[in-house]
Amino acid sequence: MARRLRQAVTALMAAAGCAFPLAGSEAASFGAGVDNSQWYLSESVFACSLSHDVPGYGRAVFRRRAGEAVGFYLETNGALFKPGTGRLVVEAPVWRPGVAPRPLGSVQVGDGPRPVAVDSRKTMQMVQGLLDGLQPTIIRTAWYSQEPVRVQVSNINFAQAFQKYQACTANLLPVNYDQIQRTRIGFASGSTSLSDGDRRLLDNIATFVLADSTIEHVFVDGHSDRIGSRITNRALSEERANVVADYLKARGVPENLLIVRAHGDQYPVSRRPADNRRTNIRLQRQGEVPALQQASGYGGDSAG
Repeated sequence: MARRLRQAVTALMAAAGCAFPLAGSEAASFGAGVDNSQWYLSESVFACSLSHDVPGYGRAVFRRRAGEAVGFYLETNGALFKPGTGRLVVEAPVWRPGVAPRPLGSVQVGDGPRPVAVDSRKTMQMVQGLLDGLQPTIIRTAWYSQEPVRVQVSNINFAQAFQKYQACTANLLPVNYDQIQRTRIGFASGSTSLSDGDRRLLDNIATFVLADSTIEHVFVDGHSDRIGSRITNRALSEERANVVADYLKARGVPENLLIVRAHGDQYPVSRRPADNRRTNIRLQRQGEVPALQQASGYGGDSAG
């Protein structure tokens, strides 16, 4: 049975133009050759991706989102790897015999459309290997037999494409949507003053909102602790919301995007007063339906 499956996979590899193992080896190898090794850059201020087709397997992708480190993953439409722990090595192509491989450690292999994801440190080691003329290779037992499957990332045409990728990453925004969709600005007791760290955070939010045309609302919700009268706390929360909204407006955020609200001490999120002295900022994109949120009680928050 395993032999028939192996023969079927070999036929698929032949049709796709994949690299083959040497005689006597049982490993099935997937990788581009000299004639079909291409790299494609997808670029924006939100993310930069450098992708490479692996014939017969899928795609290899280096990707960096704004505000995050670079990572690497494999994409595939078929499950060729058995889920579990695989190996990552950087090795010489067949036309450079005698160069010792560099083991980079283990990688976890899953069973979804992106079965392999590599952390930033190992990704940069893969990049350095490619720039040195070597090929990163992921090795894991096949799902259809006990023999290994090898997916190789070709170094051919990589260096020039990587230069363009680096130029793209230099223009990325400082943060991404997930990092700032919900943001909290804390305040000292009775204070409405912004710290230098608060201003840097608000600068990043303003930069992102100005770059992302799909942002339709910026909710700014002021809160207070329960120390003092409700009237005083209501006024304090309003001032805290306004100081944040005014800063965002001064950095170019259109006033028509801002929805400013004050809640006083109505929605505590903790029994600690310091946690409740805050202004919450929430971004909403077009078409997003906000999840229903708890409006009162510990651990909840207001709709903003």
